[in-house]
Amino acid sequence: MTFERRIDHAAGREPCDFVIKSTRVLDVVTGEFIHGDVAISDGVIVGIGEEYFGQKESDGSGVTLVPGFIDTHLHVESSLVTPYEFDRCVTPRGVTTAICDPHEISNVIGTKGLEYFLDVAPHLLMDLKVQISSCVPSTNMETSGAVLSASDLQPYLDHPHSLGLAELMNFPGVIHKDPGVLDKLRLFQGRHIDGHAPLLSGKDLNAYVSVGIRTEHEATHIDEAREKLQKGLRVLIREGSVSKDLDALLPLLGPRTSPYMCLCTDDRNPLDIAEQGHLDYMIRHAISQGVDPVDIYRAASLSAAEAFGMKDRGQIAPGKRADIVALNDLETCDVAFVVAAGRLITPQAFEARDYVAPVGRASVQIPPLSEDSFRTSSNAPKTPVIGIVEGKIITEHLSADIPSSNGDKRPDPSRDLARITVIERHGKNGNIANGFVSGFTLETGAIASSVCHDHHNVAVVGVDYPDMLRAAERVAEIEGGFVVVQNGKILAELALPIAGLMSDRPFEEVHEALIHLREAAKSVGVTLAEPFLQLAFVALPVIPRLKITDHGVIDVDKFEIISPATHR
Repeated sequence: MTFERRIDHAAGREPCDFVIKSTRVLDVVTGEFIHGDVAISDGVIVGIGEEYFGQKESDGSGVTLVPGFIDTHLHVESSLVTPYEFDRCVTPRGVTTAICDPHEISNVIGTKGLEYFLDVAPHLLMDLKVQISSCVPSTNMETSGAVLSASDLQPYLDHPHSLGLAELMNFPGVIHKDPGVLDKLRLFQGRHIDGHAPLLSGKDLNAYVSVGIRTEHEATHIDEAREKLQKGLRVLIREGSVSKDLDALLPLLGPRTSPYMCLCTDDRNPLDIAEQGHLDYMIRHAISQGVDPVDIYRAASLSAAEAFGMKDRGQIAPGKRADIVALNDLETCDVAFVVAAGRLITPQAFEARDYVAPVGRASVQIPPLSEDSFRTSSNAPKTPVIGIVEGKIITEHLSADIPSSNGDKRPDPSRDLARITVIERHGKNGNIANGFVSGFTLETGAIASSVCHDHHNVAVVGVDYPDMLRAAERVAEIEGGFVVVQNGKILAELALPIAGLMSDRPFEEVHEALIHLREAAKSVGVTLAEPFLQLAFVALPVIPRLKITDHGVIDVDKFEIISPATHR
């Protein structure tokens, strides 16, 4: 669009492409409402608050317009669907920009996974911004399918759909000056660098922020978020399927802080999106808890755009990208229609997208297993136990006296002590690590998953070794996914054949499968609301306090393996 054409349309000399007539706009800067028309040409807002004429016009008299929502941190893979289906699932709910880190698929197939997201991004209706994955793998205490150094990331530095360096999860690597981590920081110096620093404070937080990290989504309580704001970080309030920090941080969100706080999901699956919503859920819940609508809508749009240096969006104003959400009701975030880059979001618009074939098939290659693969023993009864904290990805470092019988410390469902096993699935070393976990409340059977952050080896939780064996082998048979087994029978499953992370089916079918999986998990005793994603985070060794990878049980606070893998 030439400036001459834009000026003529804005000045009303020529009809615009599309005009929303007689509407009300929420200005997220002043908090006031602007009445009049909103004029759009070539995907850009050219005028507001005046009368305009368009080649296409829509009556906006019954709605309030707000800027398109920006999800500031997520992993599309963890929605369990392809980027195309994610687009179809959440864009009609008002998410017109999503900032993703494809480190899940990158940990499985390396730069091929990163390139898949960069190739898909131009063809979506939403604007999918792809941050370049910083931690593949997240630490040296796990086996991933790929290793990406600074030199591997350099070719993507100036890609038009790249925003900067994705969440730098290896915060100990920053604090202790790991050369590989510092190489990546130098490569992206002066560009946006996303953070990830759970429970970090004091001088360690100062050191972490000092290298140019600017955003952070791991704050779980007010004091932590306040300190991070005071030290220059933009805090991304997270409400995902597992990590639920919205209620804890809402009291901090107000007129002074909302320009520096944003919203993210990190991540929500199709089950929760269907039953609750996405960013629209966060907005209406915040308002129901007494947050001023201006503050939460600002956090969902303009604050997010400015935090990530996107000067072309976040406000309904001339010259901004035409990302607009029309609401029937402001307080309940009831979406009437959505416009993304000037395009009205319709089923026909989704059908017209160009298609890029997925990558990462046949990626689950586990070693030969037997029931003995799940045995573990030691001379000392005192045993570390991973304690699940529902609604958090942080775990507790518990211990229990578990005597060895016939050379094996067995699961004990009466004490909520289940076996947890991580099996290397990239065909590299065949590692098998066993430990104990409390919080799944399994009474019988087993559950298994190939979604296992961030290395995505196969994780199995169970109280019965034959069922654990069946579950692990079934995950491999279906090229990855979720499985529930009881007495040798598959109760429910969801195949995720794209890198063992994403379904090749529509999100509606994934939603239905997740309902069956949830019920099957309950039938074997699981009380967690989201057991599979909760299981995935039990294997992430950059989140305190106790985790397990294929290398063994890891004390994250000490950043060391305290119980090595039992089978190699």
